[in-house]
Amino acid sequence: MFSDIGALELVTLIVLAVLVFGPDKLPKVVQDVSRFIRKVREFSDSAKQDIRTELGPDFKDFEFEDLNPKTFIRKQLNGNEDLGELKELRSTFDLRNEMNEVADAVNSRESAPATVGGTPRTEGHGGGSAPDLLKKQDKPGTPERPPYESDAT
Repeated sequence: MFSDIGALELVTLIVLAVLVFGPDKLPKVVQDVSRFIRKVREFSDSAKQDIRTELGPDFKDFEFEDLNPKTFIRKQLNGNEDLGELKELRSTFDLRNEMNEVADAVNSRESAPATVGGTPRTEGHGGGSAPDLLKKQDKPGTPERPPYESDAT
């Protein structure tokens, strides 16, 4: 219960208790506090026992610490042998690698010169440059959309 309190902190608490309650009332306060803690523990233990008996024999190994989500997940992952398979599945769905491969493929297609019949195609030879497939192509005969006016709606 007091595993994280050091010696200096304990001495400070004792000195503070002596100053607040005084040396004559301190033993009575310590007895009252210890009696209160004992009653709370007894109440907690009896409540846990009542819950275990109501749940039945199927839950005899039930621990209330398992209700903490972190503890529950830790126990499930430590006891599960299929964790290696889960890591393998996770590595196959690496979206960064997929995105990098797509970006590399697009960049290499843009940087590669377009060829017609095995010879490079240039503006002066063969009727213009290769169309950029990533840009929006204007279709002939389609009227240009007028700008959006919020007052007109």
